[in-house]
Amino acid sequence: MKAVYALYSDPDDVQRAVDGLRKAGIADDDITVISSEPIEEYEFSHRHRATWIHWIAGGGGAIGLALGTWLTSFTERAWPIPTGNMPIVAWWPNLIIMFEMTMLGAILATVITLFITARIPARTPKMYDPEVTDGKILVGVENPNEGSVSAIERALMSPGVARLKTIQL
Repeated sequence: MKAVYALYSDPDDVQRAVDGLRKAGIADDDITVISSEPIEEYEFSHRHRATWIHWIAGGGGAIGLALGTWLTSFTERAWPIPTGNMPIVAWWPNLIIMFEMTMLGAILATVITLFITARIPARTPKMYDPEVTDGKILVGVENPNEGSVSAIERALMSPGVARLKTIQL
């Protein structure tokens, strides 16, 4: 993997570099911006994709509810206690276990979805520089076309304060 990136101190310079990369014809999905703190007042990417995580959490909750209902009713039917003409499966005490199983299903589905969508653990090396932890902001492109490397370098150096690096992983 080859990566071309630059390190900046000022978010305004980062915005100019990202705009320069867009003008050079680099797609938003290929531009990587890494910062040690959130910078919300700038538009570094145009990634506004809808997420399915609330539907997945709801599905996990429904599976948990079904499993909790089956677990409590199966347990009470497998070892019945004579209750003197009352139903074997009592719903009010079972609601606690059904609620907990619903939450467990929703939480586990959400965490598993997070790991899958974030690609944790990563099997391929990612672009990173230790200076990001010191407050620098990294802007780069992974696996650029050989013909576009010079345009990427010009776009990254256009703000003037960047330290340009090219790495082979």
